[in-house]
Amino acid sequence: MARTLFSKIWDAHELATREGQSLLYIDRHITHEVTSPLAFESLRASGRRVRRPDLTFAVMDHNVPTGDRSLPVADVMSARQMETLDRNTREYGITCFGYASENQGISHVVAPEIGLTVPGATLVCGDSHTSTHGALGALALGIGTSEGEQVFATQSLWLRRPSEMLVTVDGEFERGVGPKDAILWMIRKMGTGGALGHAVQFGGVAVKNMTLEERMSVTNMAIEGGARTAIIEPDQKVHQYIKGTPYAPAGEDWEEAMPFWKTLYTDPGAHFDASRRFHVGALEPQVSWGTNPAMTVGISETTPILSDCAPAERSGVERALKYMGLVEGQRMTSIMVDRVFIGSCTNARLSDLVQAARVLKGRRAASGVRAMVVPGSQRVKRLAEASGLDAIFRNAGFEWRNSGCSLCIGMNEDKLGEGERCASTSNRNFENRQGPGGRTHLMSPMTAAATAIEGRLADVREMEILAVDELGLRGGRSD
Repeated sequence: MARTLFSKIWDAHELATREGQSLLYIDRHITHEVTSPLAFESLRASGRRVRRPDLTFAVMDHNVPTGDRSLPVADVMSARQMETLDRNTREYGITCFGYASENQGISHVVAPEIGLTVPGATLVCGDSHTSTHGALGALALGIGTSEGEQVFATQSLWLRRPSEMLVTVDGEFERGVGPKDAILWMIRKMGTGGALGHAVQFGGVAVKNMTLEERMSVTNMAIEGGARTAIIEPDQKVHQYIKGTPYAPAGEDWEEAMPFWKTLYTDPGAHFDASRRFHVGALEPQVSWGTNPAMTVGISETTPILSDCAPAERSGVERALKYMGLVEGQRMTSIMVDRVFIGSCTNARLSDLVQAARVLKGRRAASGVRAMVVPGSQRVKRLAEASGLDAIFRNAGFEWRNSGCSLCIGMNEDKLGEGERCASTSNRNFENRQGPGGRTHLMSPMTAAATAIEGRLADVREMEILAVDELGLRGGRSD
C-alpha cells in the first residue's frame, strides 16, 4: 500500500491505539524555560522521574536578554524562569543549553544545527513553531504543558492522528523574492484556518530548489495557516546539513541510518485528504498589513478597502486597520517604521543574515529607525562574526545582539513601545505580540533590510542586491 512520508514515520512510532488516538514513541523532547516549570512541578508532586533524560534537551530562549551578558538579568520574571529551568534540569539529569552555553539559542535553530533533529524522528517541544523541524523530514509537533509532563514521564504521547494535505509549490523565484514571501502568500490565499487539523507535506520544484534553511522558514510558518505540523521529504541537503554535528549519528551509526533515511519519501499514488498547488513565478515581496499573517499583500499593493471586503470580514478588517494605525486603501510603501527586527526562529539563521546583508552592505538605516539583528543561536553569531558579516550590520547602523527569541515575542527585555511600528522577520503579527500596543509588519530578511534603509516599507526589487561573493565574507556556512 502506498504511504505518505508522514504516515511512514507515524506508523513506525505507534505503540498502541485507543478511542481514535495513537500512543507515539517520542525520539526527542525539547523543552524551555516558559512551558516546562509546571510540568516539572507535577512530576515532583507525583514522585515520577524523567524516563529518558538522555533524549530530553532544554534550551533557554524565550526569556533570555539579548544584550550585554555580563550584566544581571534585569526582568524579575525572566530571571526566575531561567533559574527554575537550570535547577529542574540539574535535578533530573537533563542537558540544558543555558544562558552561558555555546549552544544557547532559539530551540528551533539550535536543535537542527547540532544534530538533534534527524530524518524520520519524532520530536516534540512546548512551542507551536516546532513544525520547523519538519524541514529535515522529522515528525515534529508543538505540545502543551500537560503533554510535556507525559513525555517527561513516559517518553510517549497520546495523539489524535491528523488529516494530511499536500501543498505543491512550483516555479522559480524572481530577484528579491524568496521562501518567506511564498509562505506569507500561501497563508494569505488559504487563510489562517486553511490547513486546520492537517499535517502538511510541502513539495514541488520551488521547495526542492530551496536550501534547507529556506525550507525551515516554510515549515515554521505552516502553523500560521492552521496546520498541525509540516514536513518535507529529506534529501542530500539534509544529510549534508547534519553530518558531523555534535549529536548526529556518526561512524557506523551514520552508515546504518542512511539506508533508512533514503526510504523517507511519499510513495507514488499515496493518498492525501486535501491538496493545494501554488506557482511562485510572478510573486512579489509580501508584507503583512494587519493582525494575523493572512492579512498580507504584495509590497506594490494597498491595505484593503472596506467596501470591497465580504460582509463577514469587514469588522475584522476595520479593527485590524484601527489597531495598526492605518487607513483603507493606503499604499504599503507609504507606511513609515520605527523599528526593524531581523531575528526569530523563522529567519535568524546564517543564510537569513546573509540575505539581509546583500541589501545592506554599503548602506545605512534611515535616521530615526532603531534596527537590530538577533542571531538565532550563539553558533550563528560566532560564524557571522568569523566571516565579518556582523561588520556589515554594524556599519549599517544595526544593533548586533546575542541570541534568543527577543522581539519576536516580547516576553523579555526586547519590546515595542505603545504605537511603535516594526518591520519584522518573525512569524506572528498578533495584537500586542511584540509589546503592548506594538504594530508588526511581517516580511522577508531582504525586505526588512530595504525597509531599514528607506525608513518605510520598501520594495527591495528597486535596490541593488549584491551577490553573496560580493559581500567579501571570510568564509563560513551560509546555507
